Amino acid sequence: MKKSKNSNKLHVNRKILIYVLTLTGIGLIAVADASAPLAIRQFDDKFFFIKQQVYVVGIGLICMFILSFVNYKLWEKYAVLIFFASLGLLLLVLIPGFGNKYLGARRWLMLGPINFQPSELVKLTLSIYIAKLAVGNKKILAYFIPLGIVSLLVMLQPDMGTAMILVGAGLIQIFAAGVNIFSYFGMVLVGIVSGVALIFTSDYRRDRLISFINHNQNIESSYHIRQVLLAIGSGGLFGVGLGQSRQKFLFIPESASDSIFAIIAEEAGFIRSGLLLLIFFLLVFEGYKVALQTENKFGKILAIGITSWIGLQTVLNLSSMLSITPITGVPLPFISFGGTSIVMLLASSGILLNISKYAKKQDK
Repeated sequence: MKKSKNSNKLHVNRKILIYVLTLTGIGLIAVADASAPLAIRQFDDKFFFIKQQVYVVGIGLICMFILSFVNYKLWEKYAVLIFFASLGLLLLVLIPGFGNKYLGARRWLMLGPINFQPSELVKLTLSIYIAKLAVGNKKILAYFIPLGIVSLLVMLQPDMGTAMILVGAGLIQIFAAGVNIFSYFGMVLVGIVSGVALIFTSDYRRDRLISFINHNQNIESSYHIRQVLLAIGSGGLFGVGLGQSRQKFLFIPESASDSIFAIIAEEAGFIRSGLLLLIFFLLVFEGYKVALQTENKFGKILAIGITSWIGLQTVLNLSSMLSITPITGVPLPFISFGGTSIVMLLASSGILLNISKYAKKQDK
């Protein structure tokens, strides 16, 4: 029997595509809603922030579309180059005159009219580099040295939340690469001790931890989480209604970015915001499924890295909003306002979609 000419055509994982597009669409609605009061106050234009977000989402979607057609094996070829280039940008951002300082943190580079955050880029390039190392079955230090350097540079910005995501996703990749288990847990222990030391040697990070442990000890430092919990609690089961949030009127800091879930929970309520969490869970589930079904080791470890990054960032953001962990200032993937973050997430989703084309089994 003659085969159809389209029978061997490769298809992306449609579930991943649907989940990413759904989350991005929800994010646009949420940013338009949550950012309006601040936009009116600062720019006398309630659409100021959402217009920027639509622009960067458009760029991200174009990147996702293009990268879904670029064979993921190309990234293995250029893994070393792009990793060290991103490492150079992390170093550059720490140099006064190059790095742009905002709210006490030096995390941005100005590239003409573009404000660019190198730590968002390195989430992807580090995942690619670790996947490249996994193919070569490198010794344990070959993984942990670059992971440690990147984490230290990000901590110096300072950005502990991003460092935690990088370390977490990197450790999952390294474990999946099949390194010696005893050496692995030995290095993890060293990392934990180093992380605790970094927390207690910084007044800023120590105050964050203390205010998390005891909200009543420092009313000023615990203001943010108090307002977040008030918003989430006000939502009840079904929410106060779209556009009806009271906490978005400049009570919650960063209400359109890091704290956007609090506004969503206030307006949508427990049940509907729970559906949002379900979409995140399903996206991560499909990402790991793609990794399990991919025979190529580079593609497998890279899919694990991208999926772990999305999953850990989601967990870290939501756990801080629910006061399970201290507030770390990381955006909610695909939802929060932010240029570099959304572009890199969508671009990485394009790479994950391309990897899914070569999985052994697919849900068409």
